[in-house]
Amino acid sequence: MRLACLLMAALATFGAQAATPPPVAFIDRGTWPEALESPARFDVASRAEILMFARALLESEALDETELAERLGLRQINLASINELRGRLWQRLWQNFDRAQQSCGQDASFCLAIDDLDSLKQQAATFAIDSDSFYAGWAAPGLAFHQTYLDELLRLAALAPQISSEVTLLSDLERNGDELPDRLFLLTFDSGPSIAVGGTEGMTDYLRKQKMNATFFVIGQNLQNRADKAQTNLQALYKGQCVGVQGWQYRSHAQWVDWQGSILRSVALVENELPDNYVPLFRPPYGQRRADSREFFSTQKLQVALWDIDSQDDSIQLTAEQSAQRVLTLMLLWRHGVVVFHDTQAKAQSAVPWLLQQTAQSGIGWQDCHDFARAQ
Repeated sequence: MRLACLLMAALATFGAQAATPPPVAFIDRGTWPEALESPARFDVASRAEILMFARALLESEALDETELAERLGLRQINLASINELRGRLWQRLWQNFDRAQQSCGQDASFCLAIDDLDSLKQQAATFAIDSDSFYAGWAAPGLAFHQTYLDELLRLAALAPQISSEVTLLSDLERNGDELPDRLFLLTFDSGPSIAVGGTEGMTDYLRKQKMNATFFVIGQNLQNRADKAQTNLQALYKGQCVGVQGWQYRSHAQWVDWQGSILRSVALVENELPDNYVPLFRPPYGQRRADSREFFSTQKLQVALWDIDSQDDSIQLTAEQSAQRVLTLMLLWRHGVVVFHDTQAKAQSAVPWLLQQTAQSGIGWQDCHDFARAQ
């Protein structure tokens, strides 16, 4: 859904070269030979992902504007926006590698002579895995994943500022999870509640059994339809969870004339139906919002809640397992942040349990949704 919307916008704005959706990054985690059964093993895998993404990022910088546009499938690109994103990615990669190398005394795999950003770039330029290495089976799939994932990010930056997205913050009232401590993640769900009884119920019930919570960003119209059905007890449905808003309809709030009304109507509904669950967070559909919207959000005491780990579980290109494996790979790369699934998607019902099982002994934590909402 999101890729299709961005593609249509790109066709209208820049004239994309093809009408087919761009590829979505995924990887078979079975190519990685070790389970994440300890914090040190998490760090080993994290160092490898960071180095491989850094290699892909460095290689992309050797392309000129024409070559990069062709690679991204666009006729025109905003190179300044791309370079700004690259700078932020490098800073985060260095910070994350520095954290990941703190456990090198326990396991020295992928521990290189990296003391600053410059040395990270130097190591990335020559990073390779020998064919007889214990990790050799991961090398080619890992590089392919990070090249494709990098293209996803660069494509979003290339469309700015005409098309806003989650890769760039537009004001101090916007958050994407980068402010969270190392190894801490927030679990979120979009587009709910499910139209029929089932999807949202299954996810909230599962989380309660795990003694976990998440932030559910609801569509006002969907919630109203559920509220109109006598058999739906909304307070029981979202018990213990946080509920933010995505607007009255799932549509871009960047060009919608009544975008403010969409948000206000949804907030009023959630505050009325779920006063104990409401959190003052707005998640823009497709990540698209107006650059001049800060004053409105400030007046309404709302924060814009973006994300940095996209499961792509709403993409027809990925299975539930591929979506879960994608998220785990990005958790290793970014080490903290906001994960987004869709409780309306059947894929999330199996992807989330798999993800929690795979990370149960890895030393990561899940941020309480109420604490995240209270933070400024």
